[in-house]
Amino acid sequence: MGRNIFALMLGLISIAGDNGAQQNGNHLGGQRSSYLQRAVSQPVDWYPWGAPAFQRAKDLNRPILLDVGAIWCPWCSLMDRDTYTNIATADYINQHFVAVKVDFDASPELVAQLQRAQAVLNLPAGLPLTSFITAEGKLYFGAGYLPAEHKGDKQSFREAADEALARFADKSKIDQESFQFEVAK
Repeated sequence: MGRNIFALMLGLISIAGDNGAQQNGNHLGGQRSSYLQRAVSQPVDWYPWGAPAFQRAKDLNRPILLDVGAIWCPWCSLMDRDTYTNIATADYINQHFVAVKVDFDASPELVAQLQRAQAVLNLPAGLPLTSFITAEGKLYFGAGYLPAEHKGDKQSFREAADEALARFADKSKIDQESFQFEVAK
């Protein structure tokens, strides 16, 4: 009986203290990539590219926010620092998306596919690469660098994310205007 109560308490503690993130704040701990390691302490609940992220998006019926960058990319560093460490932006991401981070240098085939897909859809295809994908692997919206706040003619992250959520709600349009990827395994 005592063991069952202990197990129940541990289960409740893990449920109460876990909104899908690991103890370090996200799921990037243990990744070898310097780019991914740099994001371990960010408040965004990042996942590496893989089946767990796609399954979580499916379970929650949320789109995937995919951030592709590189340790050597100054715009990637700026977006990490100004956008993804912004608490309000991170909270918004964690509530509405499953966030996935990919290292440009560690996944060149995937990144080439993503860049081609965004170009085909007439979306920015440089670095950083910000993509919105369904749990079924359909890239339907994307951008490049997005600051936390609207700057001049530069759309803010929140503005782009709101647009991505609105497009995500129209499944028939996604079926017509998207690029299909093989879902990560």
